[in-house]
Amino acid sequence: MENKPSLPNNQKQEAAARKKMGLIYNRVSLEHDTGMHPESKKRLFPFDDVPDTEVIDGLPYLDLIHPQPYIEKVKRVCRLGGHMDGDTATSPGSFDAARYAVGATIMAADSGGFALVRPPGHHAYPGRASGFCLFNNVAIATQKLVQEGKRVAIVDIDGHLGDGTSAIFYETDQVMYWSMHQYPAFPGHGFVDEVGSGKGKGFTVNVPLPPGSADDVHDSALEYFLPVVEQFRPDVVAVSAGFDSHQYDLLLDLKASANFFYKAGKELSARFDNIFATLEGGYNVDEMPKCLYNFMAGVNGEPIPYPEETTSSGMRVLETYEIYVHSIIANLKPYWKF
Repeated sequence: MENKPSLPNNQKQEAAARKKMGLIYNRVSLEHDTGMHPESKKRLFPFDDVPDTEVIDGLPYLDLIHPQPYIEKVKRVCRLGGHMDGDTATSPGSFDAARYAVGATIMAADSGGFALVRPPGHHAYPGRASGFCLFNNVAIATQKLVQEGKRVAIVDIDGHLGDGTSAIFYETDQVMYWSMHQYPAFPGHGFVDEVGSGKGKGFTVNVPLPPGSADDVHDSALEYFLPVVEQFRPDVVAVSAGFDSHQYDLLLDLKASANFFYKAGKELSARFDNIFATLEGGYNVDEMPKCLYNFMAGVNGEPIPYPEETTSSGMRVLETYEIYVHSIIANLKPYWKF
């Protein structure tokens, strides 16, 4: 595959002048107490040295995506510390954690920051919690930008499809949703033929990854399909930054090293001027922070802080992935150049 041409000098200067991506974190996220659960507050314990940010209240923005009866249901279930579904636990502090997760993500969108939040959001539908998610943080921040006249590309590097986000924007041409994720895996879809509908046809880009996909496959997915996001010409790129495709994560069978997240940040920064991110998955509490800091270093043009030995996919994985790539291109060729 040909290397991407180097950036013109003026774009290099713009990238150098861009404000560094920093963490937006408030310990209200720890009030979401799920107990013995993969998505627990232990995920954020490694960030104890990160200073608290004064975070805005996301409550006034929830109805950009979620209807009021659903918001009231979440509040009620959280008050009782019940479950929204079989996977999605709450506690009395969860509603506050979730509303401020939305606020932190909106702040990230305004500043080019990284919202270090929980609960995550990309599985949440307008009227339904799912996959550990109560409110769809990235979708709410994106919809706010759309109402301000912006074109937004959501790049979802979590190892699961963000099915809530995908469904929310499936019929619009103002938002491109681009996801690379293990297939098959929860939530069970996100295949090559899911490209949007109505005005949104061609604006959903799903890149399914076979179990066992390592750095070579992940890197290839960026190289093949980030040019599609460039053709969309977004004003802002929102990153659903999940780190559960790491080889030692607990919930998936992907084999990316921590190096991949550095490359993802670096590639996005080279191609786009306005980037923000919000935390989604990543359940190995030892490895997730390394992946996150690698991603931020890539965005910020800094040396990789946590290099790891590069991983390689098996032949059958590579063959399956290539079949998927040709199918994706065939489905998207009516809308984008390859």
